[in-house]
Amino acid sequence: MTQVFIGIGTNLEDRIANISRAVAMFSQYGNIESMSSVYETEPEGLKEQPDYLNCVIKAVVEVDAVKLLAILKKIEKEMGRKRGKRNGPRLIDLDLLFYNNQVIDIPDLKVPHPLLEQRAFVLVPMVEIARGFIHPVLHKSMLQLLTEMESSSRVDKCPDVKIEIKES
Repeated sequence: MTQVFIGIGTNLEDRIANISRAVAMFSQYGNIESMSSVYETEPEGLKEQPDYLNCVIKAVVEVDAVKLLAILKKIEKEMGRKRGKRNGPRLIDLDLLFYNNQVIDIPDLKVPHPLLEQRAFVLVPMVEIARGFIHPVLHKSMLQLLTEMESSSRVDKCPDVKIEIKES
């Protein structure tokens, strides 16, 4: 059993439904132990697009990281994600942020997820559910990374949004 953290983002169509569906689909492959609140965030890079909803789930899986990445891509595809512009709008985005405390650097998979320490939309929900988790490359906790981050990105908690986690 391996602990993983997965970032979820969406900025097209019914964003709350997209997150709910992605969480439900993922629960067929892993046991979700916790989930952050949902946050509304401004887009990174390409600014002329709708705001995102983002969250992070902590789960336990029984597959290796390459297989887990394939599962995440399969869920995205089944939900209707079409690959488009880099940092462009997307129906759903599932990112493998951490795979236990492993460092993986192969052609199609980089773990920890590159640049997550520069992204408030990842660090804020990570701090909520795993503030003491240590980044295996930077050797700093999620709270330290967020505190040290120099970002003016807007990350607003959506207090009325509740996503149900189904038992696997």
